Amino acid sequence: MTLISTTADLEALCERLKAAEYITVDTEFMREKTFWPKLCLVQIAGPDEAAAVDPLADGIDLAPLYRLMGDPSVLKVFHAARQDVEIFYNLAGEIPKPLFDTQVAAMVCGFGDSVGYETLIAKLAGARVDKSSRFTDWSARPLTERQLTYALSDVTHLRPAYEKLKRRLVRTDRASWLDEEMAVLTDPATYRVEPDDAWKRLKVRTDKPRFLAILKELAAWREREAQRKDIPRSRVLRDEALLEIASHAPRSVDDLARTRGLGRSVAEGRWGTELLAAVERGVSMPVGECPAGEPRPELPPGLAPIVELLRVLLKMRCEDEQVATKLVASSADLEAIAADDEAPVQALKGWRRELFGDLALKLKHGRVGLAIEGKRVRLVPLDEGR
Repeated sequence: MTLISTTADLEALCERLKAAEYITVDTEFMREKTFWPKLCLVQIAGPDEAAAVDPLADGIDLAPLYRLMGDPSVLKVFHAARQDVEIFYNLAGEIPKPLFDTQVAAMVCGFGDSVGYETLIAKLAGARVDKSSRFTDWSARPLTERQLTYALSDVTHLRPAYEKLKRRLVRTDRASWLDEEMAVLTDPATYRVEPDDAWKRLKVRTDKPRFLAILKELAAWREREAQRKDIPRSRVLRDEALLEIASHAPRSVDDLARTRGLGRSVAEGRWGTELLAAVERGVSMPVGECPAGEPRPELPPGLAPIVELLRVLLKMRCEDEQVATKLVASSADLEAIAADDEAPVQALKGWRRELFGDLALKLKHGRVGLAIEGKRVRLVPLDEGR
C-alpha cells in the first residue's frame, strides 16, 4: 500500500498525476467531536497508480495536493462529492475543479435517486466493496493495511465506474445534463456557513415573525460559538433547547434556567448572558426586519388529484428515459405546475421540459391521458377539439 507521509513524496505524486486526464479522489474524515470536519486521509488514483495521503503526518505540507485539486487540466472524479469538496474548500479556500460526481452521473444514467457507492461499483465495476472498515477511527495512527486497502479501493474501483458512466453519457447525449448540478457543487456559496442563516436548518412549526427573529439570533449565536470552539452545534445547545428558548423568550436568568436541558449553572454563566442578549436582540428587532418563514402553501381545492397524475407521469417518463425522478422534478415542482403553467421551476426549463414539462402541461390541460396497458402506464393522445 502506498502511503504518502512527506511533502517531498506528495510533491512527486502530484507532479506525476498532473499528466493524467482525470484522477479519482476520496477522503476519510472525522467530525463527531468537531464543528469543522477533520481531514484524516486523502485517496487519489490516476491511470497507473493509487496512493493515500496522510494529512496528519508530522511536517507534511498539503500545498502540492491543493494545487493539483485546482489544476484546470485535470478532471477530479468524486462519488457524492459535496462533503469532500467542503473539506477542500475549508482547508484551501478553493474548490476542486473541474469536477465530475459519479453519483449525479448515475442519476442521469438511470441508476435511481442518490445511488450508493457500493451499489454503483457492483453494477459498473463488478466489484464487492469490503465495508468492515467504514466506521473505523481514521484519526488513529498507525493506519492498518486493512484500513488502507479499504480506503484505496474507493478510488481504484471508481476509475472503471467513471469510464462507463462517461461512455453512457456520450452515447445518450446527456453530458450537458450534469452541468447544472456541477455548477452547484463548484459554487463557493454552497459551502459557506453563514451564522445569520443557521435558523433555516431548524424544523419549526410556526411562522410567527417574532418567534423567528428570536430563533435567528439564538441560532446565529450558537453557530458562532460552535465555530469558535470547533465543537458540534449540539455540544453548545441542542435544537430543542433553542426552540424552547425562542418560544418562551426568557428575559432573566431565573426564566432561562427553567429551560429543559440547560440548567442554572449555564444560565448564570457566560453562555447564559449571551443567550439572554440574543433573546433581547430578537425581541427588539423591528417588525420589518423579522425573518419570514416559508410555509408550504396549501393546494387550492381540486389540484391534489392533478398533482398525483403528474407524479405518475413523472415516474413513467423517468423509467422510460432511465433518469432519476429526483433530478427531474420535486414534489414542490409538481404542485407548482398544477397551479401555474408558467411556474418558475426547473422542471419547465431546458432538458427537463423536453423530457417531462411539456407533457405535464398537456396532461394538465387534457391533451394527453394516461392508460394502463398490461403492466405499464402509457400516454394516450386525446382529441384536442373536444
